Amino acid sequence: MAETTWRPASARGAGKASTSRAATRAWRVWSSAAIVAAVVLAVLIVPPVVDLDEQAVHLADKLLPPSLDHPFGTDDVGRDLLVRCVYGLRVSLLVGVVAAVVATVVGTAVGALAAASGGWVDRIVMRLVDVFSSVPHLLLGIFIVAMFRPGVWPVVISVGLTHWLSTARIVRAEVLSLRSRPFVDAAISGGASRWRVTVRHLLPAVLPQAGLAAVLMVPHAIWHESALSFLGLGLPSHQASLGTLVQGARGSLLAGDWWPTLFPGLFIIVPTLAIAGLAGAWRERINPRRRSELML
Repeated sequence: MAETTWRPASARGAGKASTSRAATRAWRVWSSAAIVAAVVLAVLIVPPVVDLDEQAVHLADKLLPPSLDHPFGTDDVGRDLLVRCVYGLRVSLLVGVVAAVVATVVGTAVGALAAASGGWVDRIVMRLVDVFSSVPHLLLGIFIVAMFRPGVWPVVISVGLTHWLSTARIVRAEVLSLRSRPFVDAAISGGASRWRVTVRHLLPAVLPQAGLAAVLMVPHAIWHESALSFLGLGLPSHQASLGTLVQGARGSLLAGDWWPTLFPGLFIIVPTLAIAGLAGAWRERINPRRRSELML
């Protein structure tokens, strides 16, 4: 006679909860991947097919609500909002990705320098990081971008030079933890210099963490660019970017026309949350012991 395996009710409940959490994580990852894939396809396919004239004016189609001809409606001068949102997302993604790469390279170099040097160099570098961290990112970004004419690259420089601080701390902590590993002691015993060990052994080991920091920085950079453009300090007002679209729709919103504000806002929120969701799944994969909390 086969024996019946008995499990406490608490164990059965824990198993169901674990299965439910796994299903929720899988759904989050796949939905985020689908949104990111749709965004990439849109910014790659739509601009070559549909040429956007930034100076075009079609007053006869002014502020048309969403319809089959214009799924997102039109703006205050009759331009199709769907096309302008895709173009704006293209610019915002360019700024976000390039700025995240710049910030990651700077932060990785500074963090590795501080950890590898140690002593007074480490203390001075980290005190400088603390000083820059005490200034709000947006305020420092406004100061940097105000020195240039409005355009894409001043915004990239501004975001890149204000978002490397967290990466520097992460890389420094990882390098310090790796310095006590046996393979580092073996390399030093074999006659390798401190900088050779850092470049050949420590930096490759922290690249996954640095890459994760870069991906997490992309949504933050997109929000930062949108905020600067909304304030009139980023891209020129006539150029399609998500921040300038929201800024230009303020008057329409006050008049009761909701679509010029809603759809650019959704183009800011939904793709950035999808990118952050994928980054959270990546964090769980490379470090399962930590919860996937989005530290943006």
